[in-house]
Amino acid sequence: MNYRIDNLQYCKWSREVFQINREAGLDAVHVTLVYHEDYDEFLIRTNEWKKHFSENSDLIFLGKNYKDIEKAKNENKTAIFFGFQNCSPIEDDINLFEKVYEHGCRFMQLTYNNQSLLATGCYEKNDSGVTNFGKEAIKEMNKLGIVIDMSHSAEKSTFDAIDISQKPIAITHANPSFWHSALRNKSNALLKVLGDSGGMLGLSLYAHHLKDSSNCKLENFCEMAAKTCEIMGVKNVGIGSDLCLNQPNSVVEWMRNGTWAKKKNYGEGSKSKPGFPKQPDWFVDARGFKNLEIGLKKVGFSQEEVNGILGDNWFNFYKGIN
Repeated sequence: MNYRIDNLQYCKWSREVFQINREAGLDAVHVTLVYHEDYDEFLIRTNEWKKHFSENSDLIFLGKNYKDIEKAKNENKTAIFFGFQNCSPIEDDINLFEKVYEHGCRFMQLTYNNQSLLATGCYEKNDSGVTNFGKEAIKEMNKLGIVIDMSHSAEKSTFDAIDISQKPIAITHANPSFWHSALRNKSNALLKVLGDSGGMLGLSLYAHHLKDSSNCKLENFCEMAAKTCEIMGVKNVGIGSDLCLNQPNSVVEWMRNGTWAKKKNYGEGSKSKPGFPKQPDWFVDARGFKNLEIGLKKVGFSQEEVNGILGDNWFNFYKGIN
């Protein structure tokens, strides 16, 4: 198939970024629409994207299912899939899942770092798992075709989500903790269960999630990818770069604090890292997919396996969303 899919970006969106993604040959990008916004603020974000789609129709369009990835490839465009990094727009109303789905939402994290109404985040000391509301939310998301994303969730909550969901879930942007022990990265036991359940892991290129941070070497990253595939299966691994191109450092405060804290709080393990980290020089932006292809081949992956990790695995996952 040879699709190229980046299943998580949160850039300061502009024609320049859309052009970079096209130069990278990306057929689809899952973009973060909201973090802590409520439903009304979510609608503002969708209106901003309507303008992007109108002004850049030669480069992008709103994607709603896997057929739009096929269409994007045929038309040399990038299908944009909306996702949430938190459940804030749902507020406390189960009926809002259908509303956000109608506006294009296809991925939703149950929580972003902290406790939410649905589940526990990875920065909480006590992980009580998926809540009663969370169980109902998962049923509704399964019914509609919204993917449960547990990238910023705590371990028990993630195991719960895998167990409760009738469809495979995703961790769209994280790395294994055996390689780098960031709170956001995932244990071998969790990755094994995720793979066995048909779920997907998107390997992150965000420096705080990388061994040696911005100085991470391409070969080391690709060796990590190989070991991860040994744990959870080569067909269950993709890329979720977590690129934040051109975002000002002030956005980090919004991501980590939202409206719940008056004092700057960068989270455990991040207190000395207030701004965006520098990208590794081999993945400055999505055009680094070319370097990933070279690096993955060098550590022993076949061309078919490389194509899987760089997009085909996500494409097959998208096929099962609806």
